[in-house]
Amino acid sequence: MADRTTMRTSTALRRSFGVAPELRRGLVATLVLAVIGTGLQIVVPVVLQQVIDSEILGSAAVDTASVTRRGLIALGAVVIAMGARYLSLRRLVVSSASGLAQLRVITFRHLHRLSLLDLQSERRGALVARVTSDIETMQQFMEWGGMGMILGFSQVLLAAVVMLFYSWQLSLVVLAGVVIYTLLIVYFQRVLGRAHDRVRERVSDSLAVTGEAISGLQTVRAYGMEDVVKGRVDETLDRQFSAEVRTAILASSLFSSAELFAGALTAVVIGVGVVFGADWGLSAGALVAFLFLVNLLVDPIQRLVETLDQAQSAGAGLRKILAILDTEVLIKDPVGGVELPEHGIGVRFDRVTFAYPGGPDVLHDVSVDVLPGQRVAVVGETGSGKTTFAKLATRLLVPSSGVVEIGGVQIDQVRFGSLRSTVAFVPQEGFLFDGTIAENVAYGRPGVTDADARRAFDDLGLAVWIDSMPDGVRTNVGERGSNLSAGERQLVAITRAWIADPRLLVLDEATSAVDPALEVQIRRAIEYLTEGRTSVTIAHRLATAEASERVLVFDEGAIVEDGSHAALLALDGVYASLHRDWEGAVTSG
Repeated sequence: MADRTTMRTSTALRRSFGVAPELRRGLVATLVLAVIGTGLQIVVPVVLQQVIDSEILGSAAVDTASVTRRGLIALGAVVIAMGARYLSLRRLVVSSASGLAQLRVITFRHLHRLSLLDLQSERRGALVARVTSDIETMQQFMEWGGMGMILGFSQVLLAAVVMLFYSWQLSLVVLAGVVIYTLLIVYFQRVLGRAHDRVRERVSDSLAVTGEAISGLQTVRAYGMEDVVKGRVDETLDRQFSAEVRTAILASSLFSSAELFAGALTAVVIGVGVVFGADWGLSAGALVAFLFLVNLLVDPIQRLVETLDQAQSAGAGLRKILAILDTEVLIKDPVGGVELPEHGIGVRFDRVTFAYPGGPDVLHDVSVDVLPGQRVAVVGETGSGKTTFAKLATRLLVPSSGVVEIGGVQIDQVRFGSLRSTVAFVPQEGFLFDGTIAENVAYGRPGVTDADARRAFDDLGLAVWIDSMPDGVRTNVGERGSNLSAGERQLVAITRAWIADPRLLVLDEATSAVDPALEVQIRRAIEYLTEGRTSVTIAHRLATAEASERVLVFDEGAIVEDGSHAALLALDGVYASLHRDWEGAVTSG
């Protein structure tokens, strides 16, 4: 994945406006309302100065009506300011919620477009964190801290302008203090930003490790590894805790400095104002008003400092999300892609070579034609390139060099919709989603009914099995199909492929870990499924190869033998040796 951890938070925020336009929709009106709400607060110190200088310290008697009138003006300004700030806050909450929802969808869709290699390089928990906790952190900041920053900046600016009107000399004193404190904040902000980046990394690690521990609970218990797994989880959570504590200490130090700055600046203004105020033409009322303005300036600075912690946490999450979005999509839906023909779907490899990033060639110079309607078995030792061959045939991977054709068309020119409706891939372990059996079957052809799903099981000779389920096709499979056995999950996956009605079927055979009764049903279902279709089956048990029209034998990334089962046995080469080893294992088993 692309690394963007060094990107500034402000840069990341600007980029997010381009990625998710909903974030900036109506932003100008929101800012105008925020500035109005802030600007009207300036009315209060101005009115206070006039009342002190003209009425309380004036030569004439206090004019109650004038004081009342000015008080009502100040009250009206405060009420209007409150209304404007409320409207701006509501608008910001709505726009940030809709914008971040848009960003979450965009990130999720981009993840689904990335290649298997990109996804396998990241742990599942870390990817989940991108569309959950990272965006939630951003939402918390934008809905509350974001408005604080907007109001704070506008309030500081307006207060500084009015302070210049009262006394530019005293304003320079305030400015000097603000500049010194700002330089300290900039330094701490960078340190805090790096700390929050580490926290987001630790959160991703924790999600990944705890998710793996929960998913693998059955294996953990079977091998008595509870203490080992608990140790890994504890260690990961401890690292997250330590990172969060260090970050919290840094943040609290920054918050405390804001209180110290506010008190010190107020004390300096009072001292300098009392000593030099008369020489600078500063009246008592003006000095009191100036102190109010200092408070209006300092208060948002304190809140801005507190908000920096939220901003850095949100920025760290945003940078992680942008790193995902910056990852190039290697397998793209071709612009102006072609449709596959209705009939005659075969597969052709022309001098295809493939290597995983940073590794040696897994396949090298593979050339083969799988004719339309052929049943082909692919055999070979573990690591010989069988699964890579199958993934290249379905465009789950792209070759490093050479050409893969399907139905006479280069596979990278085929429109995704046509490819996915024509080709079905049944992996070695059929993945099921939490829901009913019928809902999982419907992934093969959205919109099918429970009755359609039931007929599909009948077509594959699986009526007895589906009727043995507690609620038939309405039986809930549980998360990742945990309520079913490995063989039962494979039966559902095969039925899902059947109802999709593909013209090319690629299967990573999975019968080695199922009981004999289910193995018979799986083999019979596969026979129904492959009948009349072009099929490529990775054969882990050579009984599948025996029943195939053609056998491709892989060894060290190359096809070393190609022919029928009988012909390859007669050749007495690699296949014959594999077959003898398999027969021996079956006999001894």
